[in-house]
Amino acid sequence: MNPNDYREAINHLRKGDVILFQTDNDWSLGCDIRQEKAVEKLLQIKQNTDNQYFTILISKIEQLSEYLTEVPEIAWNLVEFTEKPLTVIYPGGKNVAPNLIGENKTLALRLLKDEFCKGLVYRLERGIASISATIGTQPSPKFFADISPDILNNVDYILKNPKGENPFAQPSQIIKIGLYGEFEVIRK
Repeated sequence: MNPNDYREAINHLRKGDVILFQTDNDWSLGCDIRQEKAVEKLLQIKQNTDNQYFTILISKIEQLSEYLTEVPEIAWNLVEFTEKPLTVIYPGGKNVAPNLIGENKTLALRLLKDEFCKGLVYRLERGIASISATIGTQPSPKFFADISPDILNNVDYILKNPKGENPFAQPSQIIKIGLYGEFEVIRK
């Protein structure tokens, strides 16, 4: 993929805009993790502010230390060597907009494996706050055609993968881990 293909999306993210893009598991809304107003704008587009769960998408494992107050030892191998998309909920977050940290002081992160999405995050040089591109609690859109016109009409930019959509995309596994290695499987 040509690095210039990302330029417009990155410009929008840096301005505090909300973009629509395909992650490694579905179509998502995304914004700059450091801009509180961008997170609020994203939630307005989604039209449901109750129990929202953001995932911070990262492009390299070293970014765990950048966004977590303490990285549980088990996380390094677990995150790096998983083959499927894996979202991990960690205790304590830092260097993100306050409205991204859960009410129980947690932060969810996913190390991307998909080269298209990973390239966007890498070039932005920071994580992207991501949440499914749905209105309220509708099912996550796997294909662009499944996205509500309300979403399409309210995002600031749409970034499509020039290679096309991934028909094999699947929801990420979700686990919650504690500082001492304890963990809970949320979704297999």
